Amino acid sequence: MLFVKVDDLKPGMRLGKPIYNKNGVLLYDRDTRLTMQVIYGIRNFGLMGLYILEPAEPVPPMSEEDINFERFQTMAVFSIREDLDLIVAGKKDKGLDWLCSLILKNYANIPHKINFVQSLRSNEDFVYKHSINVALLAAIIAGKMSMPQGRTNTIVKAALLHDCGGVKINRAGDMDEDETMRDAVRVNTREILKNDKELDESILRAIEHMQTLEMDNASKDAVEAARANSRATILHVANAYDQMTAMKSYEEPTSEVKALRVLLDNPDKYDPVAVQALINGINVLNPGVCVELTNHVKGVVIIENETDIFKPWVLSFRDNQLHDLSNSSEGDLQLIDIMKTMDNRIKLDPDILKEYSAV
Repeated sequence: MLFVKVDDLKPGMRLGKPIYNKNGVLLYDRDTRLTMQVIYGIRNFGLMGLYILEPAEPVPPMSEEDINFERFQTMAVFSIREDLDLIVAGKKDKGLDWLCSLILKNYANIPHKINFVQSLRSNEDFVYKHSINVALLAAIIAGKMSMPQGRTNTIVKAALLHDCGGVKINRAGDMDEDETMRDAVRVNTREILKNDKELDESILRAIEHMQTLEMDNASKDAVEAARANSRATILHVANAYDQMTAMKSYEEPTSEVKALRVLLDNPDKYDPVAVQALINGINVLNPGVCVELTNHVKGVVIIENETDIFKPWVLSFRDNQLHDLSNSSEGDLQLIDIMKTMDNRIKLDPDILKEYSAV
């Protein structure tokens, strides 16, 4: 699957991802062949580009849950854009509580892991897409930590608002992730939210504590106070994971595996309980994911390791050998990363998985 800028789209290309309108209505499905009329229509959406299937590439597998997730993301971005623009202008939002309730209903208490799909961001929509994804991740984490619904609602609303100060900066086209820009976003966010007299104090406190955890120069006492706020630690983990794995136009995203390693390797910075809840809530090294090992062998995950995510059972493409990375007999064999493809899932027959699971 390739990313193609809108100006480079040509008739005959096939869509790799579906396109929805703000109401979640499907406009163009995957595998749709582009015509000039379709291309002209897509240009009016303000998209910077699309994912296009290569000529001989089959349509990647997507479950109904995956399709619904991407549809929900699209609808939520349209909704949060309108609300944040109103809030930044000093006006009352139209549907922030409604959006919170939808996120809680759909993602706070999922009994299984989900495929968390990133979407490409531009300067113009970065804050909106980032805010939605942090809210989704925060809901998943809070759900896995069995947070009460009222507390989870506070966390989700804080996630939707935590970067609202970036809306003005995005309009100026400044998306460099340096500390000066981040400081400006933090200051703008605090000023905007403090003017909202109806905002729950716990939401503002959670955001301010999360901002403290982000800062490298925060005092020890401030950091300790922030780490004592479980809402803030959840936001911090969700925010960091999304920032690292976001698909940006100006740089390569960090892989999910490397992002989780950063979170796990820094327990003094990222709350281990929240990180583990994140791991328990999203698919990263689940059966069907293609990976690279330290012996330069590529393979596919057959059995997920619930105890240590980085040590699954992997079937080698080279010699069809099965490797249990948690077994000491494998020596120094380790997992390097997920294979660098736009879609790294392979559709595996459930009977094959059961056969290998019984080994």
